[in-house]
Amino acid sequence: MDFALTEEQIIFRDQIRNFAQTEIAPLVDKAEETGVTPLHLFPMMGKLGYLGITYPEKYGAAEADKITEMILIEELNKVCAGIAGAVSTTHSGLGLRGINNFGTEEQKQRFLVPAIKGEKIAAFALTEPDAGSDAIAMRTRAVRDGDDFIINGSKIFISNGTFADIVTVACYTTDPKKVEKRGKGISLIVVEKGTPGFTSRKLHKVGNNSQETAELFFEDVRVPAANLLGVEGEGLAQVLATLKAGRLAYGARATGLAQAAYDIVFKYAHDRVQFGKPIASFQANTFKLVDMAINIDIMRLMTYRGAWLADQGVDYMKEACMVKVYATDTIQQLMLNALAIHGGYGYMVEYPIQRIWRDAKMLNITEGTAEMGRLAIARELGIKV
Repeated sequence: MDFALTEEQIIFRDQIRNFAQTEIAPLVDKAEETGVTPLHLFPMMGKLGYLGITYPEKYGAAEADKITEMILIEELNKVCAGIAGAVSTTHSGLGLRGINNFGTEEQKQRFLVPAIKGEKIAAFALTEPDAGSDAIAMRTRAVRDGDDFIINGSKIFISNGTFADIVTVACYTTDPKKVEKRGKGISLIVVEKGTPGFTSRKLHKVGNNSQETAELFFEDVRVPAANLLGVEGEGLAQVLATLKAGRLAYGARATGLAQAAYDIVFKYAHDRVQFGKPIASFQANTFKLVDMAINIDIMRLMTYRGAWLADQGVDYMKEACMVKVYATDTIQQLMLNALAIHGGYGYMVEYPIQRIWRDAKMLNITEGTAEMGRLAIARELGIKV
């Protein structure tokens, strides 16, 4: 592995960094205050080639490597985790990955191509009110009726769920009581916005307010069987493959947030004077800053290594889970240190450090809790659990 970025990756990093600062940063305060995602960013980023950048060129994407994708995610999260989550992690990642990996050519032309342009926005629906970490316990069912499926059930905590044009929905197409293996019979079906019986309710969160989140309801939703992704009943493997790539993205998300926090607290600690000198010179604060820098470097290197493995075409499930657990756990302590250096000002709404602190907490809850991540790592290590 070459530890130096290529010339193309450096150029791309500078481009996406400039875009994030000039086009996204001015939108953050309003988006966070109103809880409304600035949707005009999707076609804007689509035109610039920033959506679904790892997907094939023949569908309008850049077909970039995984490390380049991690660079994009980190730079976006440095500016705003909520908006970054909407356009990259959810839309480009979870929302489109199943279509790219398992969809037919017709499905890719119908869903993937316009989504890469930003003309359609995607989401992914897995979690249910009674099926979080135990996703196999989902109750949403899709029953075959001629050339259609009729879907009934609900999903919760669905990012982009209030406005998504296409939602990849995990559901049972076989009665789970009649299958020989737990989890068998799950399928992925694309449901389009406006389909009768498909509705949503906006949820309100503590952080990541600029990324809208919803509860979804399916009441006799009739969907063409042509919207089924891949082989019917093999959706569990498709879900796991989708989540595996997403875990690497969480490393980049955490790194971006941590770097943003470090940049803010570094400046504050040198500007804030107490007892006649900058508080950065007090040993307790010096050590906090040093520990933050060390851990950010580790987080970034772990993420890049996982991305490099993905680019080599080898299995990286263990490394992806390790990245997710380490980066999202570590940033929690980093944020506490950042708040501690700010003192009382860190708890004030007008100081951006509090937003990063709130946003960071979501990372070791969503797309697999830290506890579930450790169990996944244990299985990869051959530990009997």
